[in-house]
Amino acid sequence: MTRFALLAMALLLGACVKDMPSSDTDAVIGEVSDPRNRAKLHTELAALYYGNGNFAVALDELRAASKADANYAAAHGMFGLVYMQLKENDRAQSSFERALSLAPNDPDINHNYGWFLCQSGREPTSVKYFMQAIRNPLYPAPWRSYSAAGFCTLKVNQVKEAEGYFERALKLEPDEPVSLLQLGQIRYRQGNMGEAKKLVARHNKVMAQPSAESLWLGLRIERKLGDRVAEQSFANQLRRRYPESPEFQALMRGQFD
Repeated sequence: MTRFALLAMALLLGACVKDMPSSDTDAVIGEVSDPRNRAKLHTELAALYYGNGNFAVALDELRAASKADANYAAAHGMFGLVYMQLKENDRAQSSFERALSLAPNDPDINHNYGWFLCQSGREPTSVKYFMQAIRNPLYPAPWRSYSAAGFCTLKVNQVKEAEGYFERALKLEPDEPVSLLQLGQIRYRQGNMGEAKKLVARHNKVMAQPSAESLWLGLRIERKLGDRVAEQSFANQLRRRYPESPEFQALMRGQFD
């Protein structure tokens, strides 16, 4: 998947900052006298560098943020994201715990820590933090945490629970792509091909480009429905777009389920 609030900000604003000369950046920072404002600015810059994949500079900015204000929770949360990306799980854990000790109800920090737990083999525990994020009435994107909770419970085969989370996500955001695809997978396994087809079609419409997973699901749905023309169309797209994917290899072997 994503997908985090800070990463989303980085992807939206990264083009505006990635080419900013360091002297310009320093001039802007020099005009900010309040320690919390300096910490905030450095953290926002770190998010931009993180979004552009420049993790070393992101860490430098976060160290500057912590030097300006050691108790700025967002900086510690951002440290957690960067260390998670670098696979430094012990440091990520400490950073997220520090962030939550400073801002226990912050929805973005709770969501990001939940995602970290999910990605490090602690899927059942992760749901607690997604739900904590959702409980915050000021959280602008609760669908994001419902979707993540569904994804993480599905990883440990809690299908009924995952189904409920995906459904709640889609009630709040009907075009949420992860929920559309994963709920489509569930409907396929349940034998509800009509609903599965609608979900994967919506997913592919929302995405700029269909994924190998969504094309493979669409292909298998059409195979079950007996529409050989539609099935072949998905097969051609899978061959053209993702010839090295596990899904295409499964197609070549004839392993449809």
